[in-house]
Amino acid sequence: MGRTRRGRLVNGILVLDKPLGVSSNGALQECKRIFFAAKAGHTGSLDPLATGVLPLCFGEATKFSQFLLNADKTYTSTFVLGAKSTTDDAAGEITPVADASGLTEQQVLEMLMTFKGEQQQIPPMYSALKHKGERLYKLARKGEEVERPSRDIRIDHIEMIAFRSFGSERPEVEVDVLLSVSKGTYIRTVASDLGDKLGVGGYVCALRRVQSGPFVEPEAISIEDLRELKQDDQYEEMDKLLKPLDFALAHIPSVTLDESSGFYVRRGQPVQVSGAPLNGIVKLNLETGEFIGIGEINDDGLVAPKRLVV
Repeated sequence: MGRTRRGRLVNGILVLDKPLGVSSNGALQECKRIFFAAKAGHTGSLDPLATGVLPLCFGEATKFSQFLLNADKTYTSTFVLGAKSTTDDAAGEITPVADASGLTEQQVLEMLMTFKGEQQQIPPMYSALKHKGERLYKLARKGEEVERPSRDIRIDHIEMIAFRSFGSERPEVEVDVLLSVSKGTYIRTVASDLGDKLGVGGYVCALRRVQSGPFVEPEAISIEDLRELKQDDQYEEMDKLLKPLDFALAHIPSVTLDESSGFYVRRGQPVQVSGAPLNGIVKLNLETGEFIGIGEINDDGLVAPKRLVV
């Protein structure tokens, strides 16, 4: 791959295993330095206390990051029941609410199952959402709380993996949970709402993303492994870790452009394509198999370019 003064012209998607205690942007910037990449961006943040799958887009892949932002995600998490947190996770101030040691596994399981399906969720104050131009977490740090409109979310799968009760030793129980959720779902809020429904309070003490769209945990590479490759300047080996630009777009229907249509699309002009969908977004491929970008069916039924690979 080529180089500029700003770095190498790296194109592709890296599946990073984000470590504990590092912000998503911090992880992105370190990986950008490791790859000596001219351009990079992430596809939706993970809290510093969360670990796991964080797809990073390099170069031309950043043009398609919005399609990754909308992807469904899967998490494993440990909920603590019997206390609340100011941040709904272990980073906040923990306050005991009620003795949860009497809860049974069946009681918790039955209540947990009520969260499956489409629902409304009020996002937490400690989030990156904005209120009148200011991040909610900044307002929360100043002791302010504002009304947050509820949002449509969906929990497709929720499963209790383990239940731990500590009897008289500790007035809390821990629940390990697997959840597959839609974009914008806060797992911290699920834990807090579960605790509220049970009357004992709840928060997240561990959170790991195991899947984001087509990207899964076994494919993720750690920053430590990348650092080792960097020490030996093994850029070629590092670049082999990158997924192709269109890897995250497999769910989008594709159209094949002949040489003439490809010529006009690359110059910003819509074209007629036989067999194209009647509406929506489409993936643009040449007859050679080369991916050249994303198009959209316009009101005239033509395929119009939307995001093109340079």
